Amino acid sequence: MTERLPCRSDGCSATILPATAAKTGGYCMPCKQEMERKERQRYIEAHRRDVDLFEGITDPVEVLKIMHAPLKRDPLIRYIPYPRKREEVYSTLSPAEAQRMVTIALDLLEAGDEDTYQDILVSLVCYQNTSLESCIKALMEHDIYYPGILFKDASADSRDELLQRVEHDRDNRNHLLLTLAWIGDDQVVRQFQEWRSDPPSWAKELYVPPEAYAQEGGWGITKKGSKRDLFYHESYAIEKRLLSETPRLALSNMEPAEFLTEHSACCPWCRSSLTTLVDLDISHPKLQFLGLSGERLRVSTCVNCSCYDTIYMDVDFHGKSEWSQANSRQGYELQLDSDEDDRSYTAAGQSLRLADNPRNSYYAAYWALGPTVSQIGGYPAWIQDAVYPPCSCCSQSMTFIGQLDWEQIEEYGEGIYYMFLCADCQVTATLFQQT
Repeated sequence: MTERLPCRSDGCSATILPATAAKTGGYCMPCKQEMERKERQRYIEAHRRDVDLFEGITDPVEVLKIMHAPLKRDPLIRYIPYPRKREEVYSTLSPAEAQRMVTIALDLLEAGDEDTYQDILVSLVCYQNTSLESCIKALMEHDIYYPGILFKDASADSRDELLQRVEHDRDNRNHLLLTLAWIGDDQVVRQFQEWRSDPPSWAKELYVPPEAYAQEGGWGITKKGSKRDLFYHESYAIEKRLLSETPRLALSNMEPAEFLTEHSACCPWCRSSLTTLVDLDISHPKLQFLGLSGERLRVSTCVNCSCYDTIYMDVDFHGKSEWSQANSRQGYELQLDSDEDDRSYTAAGQSLRLADNPRNSYYAAYWALGPTVSQIGGYPAWIQDAVYPPCSCCSQSMTFIGQLDWEQIEEYGEGIYYMFLCADCQVTATLFQQT
């Protein structure tokens, strides 16, 4: 039997064959590979160079082209990021620059780069509220109907073509209905109302009635057949404070909102403490768009149980927020021990504030784009299908008033808590979605 030799590395107990020792200088293969890895890392650190792809470029369209282009991965290159985020660059585009981006997206579509063209077009709608009518014909020629937000504000001619296609294109009917929901003009409302009164033959192939698709566009049809918006077009981001800013002030000291504050009551289901997701000073000028008379609106919930069921709370506009007797446990029954009622996330609320300036209504409408989606007002960032819960009193779809992205709250957090209000019945609701 060939005698094995000890590895030369200090602390290594491995033994190796003499032939291996001759090749590696007396080291076992794991130690040899680790030595080579460290040597390679030293070489990279000594020779790595900074590359600024944006140096000397002031044209925002050219900046965005670079941002959308795939980077060459090279360990010897450290790319210097652009000083502004992609969504910030999009938000400052002029109408002419936005149309240049549309042209770039169409060229990418023809070249088969479906991911990048879609990112560009969705960004233009969400961050700029740009009408994409100039490229809708090209999208339809390629049988592209997703995401439906690309068809928002489409012309009457495009709408009529889509209405014809939905009757005959079975394979794309689901997405065609979504495009119509995003158009949501008077003709679409009338058509959805007709489908509600007299369901088409193909309605039985759908999982929901045709008129239910309207919610994906952020609206619904009243009993009288008129359109009713289910979200506020005004929108303010919920952002983190700068390190230089003072901690959160009380509502009475000019701050329009507080986030993640303690609630005095416990959840009747899991016995954990309730949490006030947002406490709004509805008399503040920023929040006048809510159209509420009073001083305060608190939206409270059980952050545990709302992951499984819609949670309703009875409120007034003077700070009341009480567990509603209408709550009915439909899903998973959660049982928490007292030591599992971790409230550490509430500390994150002190670092949150309402942005100074409003942003586009649809800024966070396409969740996959990845900006900060926590907001008051605006169109929801649905992770799954749109769900506007029915009011526990009048059964009408409730109005979306805000959302908290848990990724912004905890280091490994995920999912979004959505908040709704029926102002007439003074009821709030919360629900949760995640991937």
